[in-house]
Amino acid sequence: MSELFAFFARLDQLLTANQALWRLQPLQLAQIPWAESKLLKLLDNLSLNDCEQIDQSPQLQQQTFGGLWPELFVDEIAPPAMFQPQGLSPPFWLATDIGGRKWQQILLFAEATAQAKLPVLEWCAGKGHLGRVLAQQYQHKVSSVEWQQQLCQQGEIIAEKLQLTQRFICRDVLNNPIKDLFEQQQQVVALHACGDLHRSLLVQAAAAQSQQVDILPCCYHLQQAMDYQPMSAPAQQSLLKLTKTELKLAVQGQVTGGERVRRLRQTEMLWRRAYQLWRLEVTGDPQYQPLASVPKHWFSGAFRPFAEWAAAQHQLVLPFDDDGSCYLQQAEPLLLTQRRIELVQHLFRRPLELWLVLDRALYLAEQGYQVQLQQLCDTALTPRNLLISARKLPVAAPL
Repeated sequence: MSELFAFFARLDQLLTANQALWRLQPLQLAQIPWAESKLLKLLDNLSLNDCEQIDQSPQLQQQTFGGLWPELFVDEIAPPAMFQPQGLSPPFWLATDIGGRKWQQILLFAEATAQAKLPVLEWCAGKGHLGRVLAQQYQHKVSSVEWQQQLCQQGEIIAEKLQLTQRFICRDVLNNPIKDLFEQQQQVVALHACGDLHRSLLVQAAAAQSQQVDILPCCYHLQQAMDYQPMSAPAQQSLLKLTKTELKLAVQGQVTGGERVRRLRQTEMLWRRAYQLWRLEVTGDPQYQPLASVPKHWFSGAFRPFAEWAAAQHQLVLPFDDDGSCYLQQAEPLLLTQRRIELVQHLFRRPLELWLVLDRALYLAEQGYQVQLQQLCDTALTPRNLLISARKLPVAAPL
């Protein structure tokens, strides 16, 4: 625990000391908010394409900003070691209807966590793909918990067809009692459970003293509370008091879907800025108003339909004879400014994510677990690659 505590303390100091660089909302800014001349000169020379390339490469980040903030690139705050797989070779039919990237994540997770011969509780299971691998490859008895009845039914059909010891429990784990799902002699697993879902898992598993807990957390901002509720004592004592919006930084900016996805994302950012300018023209209100997420295919067409959808979200009607092209032109320099700001802000996304993951790891350590933290895979496979593995320590006999 002392090693994890020291790691958390270094990250906490770094994030606290540099709050002015990352605790901001770039989409709402029209100019660079920092006055340091070397930084301004550096950013002024970066094109939109430069920003995209640097943002996706830790090596380019260090080359670009290492002279300004060397403390960001030292080993003491580097991500933990990478898991070294031997390689699972399940039968091909086990991967039916699973995407290639997801299948690779499942195989790595299963291999990294399948040490104990314990019954498995698979949390937020979907169709039970992970549980199916654990049942087939390691002969685990698996209980897969999922709130969508249709997914449970589909998973049950597959498990029965393959004659696996896997059952499904349909339960809304955030709104219904769940204590009966947890046992002491049990391994609890969750691959990319979001926000409150994995927090609930950790609390309940620790309360039941479940023997083994393995989670790959995701989407830390998906919580009901507006402010972050620290789990461990060190995080509770930290000067950082994070908002729900600030938690999004930990999962921002890292795109794994290829060139087309990156291009659509850039179009989306431009259109959102252009719409905000159009909205300002129509209403005179300079206050930023957020918009919901929409599928990426929206950004392969024309701007006007997107702007109409956005205006409807704010109960507005746009002038019918304007395609919005002038706002797209005005938005281009604003987008470049936004991306330059984000480039600096994103230097702290991995430290913030590590801070959040260590909060969970330290919580488990405080509950009597031996905890290991490692990277399951390269971020190109999934940016959310930090695996927490906890084993319940035996209770010492009284003297």
